[in-house]
Amino acid sequence: MSTQTATPSSPATTGGRSSLLRLYLGRGVLALAWALAFAGAHEHVDAVAITLLVVYPLIDAVSSLIDYRATPDGSERRVTAFNGVLSTLAAIAVGIAGAGGVAPVLHVFGAWAVASGAAQVIVGLRRRGPESGAQWPTLISGGLSFVVGIFYNVQAAGDDPSLDVLSVYATGGGVWFIVQAVLLGWKSRQLRTRTV
Repeated sequence: MSTQTATPSSPATTGGRSSLLRLYLGRGVLALAWALAFAGAHEHVDAVAITLLVVYPLIDAVSSLIDYRATPDGSERRVTAFNGVLSTLAAIAVGIAGAGGVAPVLHVFGAWAVASGAAQVIVGLRRRGPESGAQWPTLISGGLSFVVGIFYNVQAAGDDPSLDVLSVYATGGGVWFIVQAVLLGWKSRQLRTRTV
């Protein structure tokens, strides 16, 4: 196994940034598409709504798997693996919770948002640097997910829980992922310019 460290102009580093950019962009677009679909399908917690609820954390799980395979060994990779497993368990749990109605779904979704938001912040902090930039959209998105997840659990325990908030959650996450992709593309262009 090679222990050579990639430099800013090396193909390995450039390929890593390109892969990460596509991943962020894909996650962002899928989150926005999900939000649009769920906005028109959550009036009742029926089979369509439950299917969409299961799909959302599965998108995160698959994205985490792709990220895991592209990330070098280390703590960042372990956190990515943890998030992938967590999202898979969340998909199963939210599918089961759907049988109980809105409040159980919000409880599960909220708990997942807290844990995955914390994991996202950790990955964002570890990914900061000259190659990937400051990662502030990822940090903001993860921090908001953590806070909003707590709010969902409070709302779920109240008198009038609603799934309306989940479309807003997915929309916000999608926008932040797209912003992170744009910034990563800009950072890549800057680094290419410097090496010319």
